[in-house]
Amino acid sequence: MQPSKRNFIIVTRHKRLKRLWQFFFTGWGLVMIAALVAGSLFTKQLLWTPISAINMTDIVTNQFKMTNASFVGTDKNGEPFKIRAKNGYQEYNNPDIIFLESISGMTRRTSNGQKITDNITANTGQYNRTKKTITLNGNVRIDSSNGDKLRTDELVIKL
Repeated sequence: MQPSKRNFIIVTRHKRLKRLWQFFFTGWGLVMIAALVAGSLFTKQLLWTPISAINMTDIVTNQFKMTNASFVGTDKNGEPFKIRAKNGYQEYNNPDIIFLESISGMTRRTSNGQKITDNITANTGQYNRTKKTITLNGNVRIDSSNGDKLRTDELVIKL
């Protein structure tokens, strides 16, 4: 009896699966899997690290990060303000506060009928969106257009 073409096609189609099966159970497949597991243990890379080794709390708390963040608006008197930060982030459990690093900014105010521009720099700060306050920390410097200068470690600005 002669094999039909149909039987020949089915046999060749399953030859690939047969070769794959033989690869894993002749030892080479086991060697490859052992090499991947050993590689993950030696390199400590996230791609090969088991899920239990990932610090999920750090991922969740630093979920919202910004670079070159910029905030522009007006204060309660209608005067404009600008805040720029090199880095900014929000915590997952506290979305109303934006933590800022390397801050520079500008506010305007009116004193005795004269408009004064204040240029502000600080190391770190917090922008509270609900209270409309900015708390600046570390090497806070304010240089006003009228010649006033202020140097302090902490400053709270109500917008």
